[in-house]
Amino acid sequence: MTSPSKPPAATDSPAARAALAWLHSARFLVTASRLNELPTTELPEIAFVGRSNAGKSTAINTLAQHKRLAFASRTPGRTQHINLFELGAKDGADALLADLPGYGYAAVERAAKLRWQEVMADYLRTRRNLHGVVQMIDSRLGFTDLDRQLLALIEPRVASGEVRLLVLLTKADKLNRRESDAALQAAQAVLAELAGESSDIGLCLFSALSRRGVADAAMALREWVPPAA
Repeated sequence: MTSPSKPPAATDSPAARAALAWLHSARFLVTASRLNELPTTELPEIAFVGRSNAGKSTAINTLAQHKRLAFASRTPGRTQHINLFELGAKDGADALLADLPGYGYAAVERAAKLRWQEVMADYLRTRRNLHGVVQMIDSRLGFTDLDRQLLALIEPRVASGEVRLLVLLTKADKLNRRESDAALQAAQAVLAELAGESSDIGLCLFSALSRRGVADAAMALREWVPPAA
């Protein structure tokens, strides 16, 4: 797990450039409103999850260096589909990104909210090729009850090493140094409860505006899916 004292990676390092170039290859594959509409594949899948206003779509677009790869609805919580994107060579993708609907926004009708809670829970518990989860947490708020509920869903798979976890504390540009350190320490305490000494949990401050943490996140995801030999 990332330490608060660990310096951020240099965005111009060879490893960072390679990881960002890989993410830049992201391209739309399919959208699905139900799990049975998702393709059956052996490619490792990395899912992005987070509260509707935690900056999930912005983070995906920043990592992929595309302005509108992931669609951000003007009304948070209205997007109710799982969107898949391919990564890697066009004639031989090596991974998939999954953009899951944001959760917890009050404007969504209760029936739709409950249906999507069920779809997301089933996805996170049963998607066979799920390789990793990137959870967006607003750095100013920390883990809310809903964020903790999502962690509980994936805890068995993370603890067993089946699924890796990276937590991005978003909107970090809005925090000063003291607040940043406090946010990291609070998040570490929550994650320590999740899986004990698991080495497959990453944590970093992230800002699409200042690009803080972009290289760290990109390299972490690339390490999850190393280039083919």
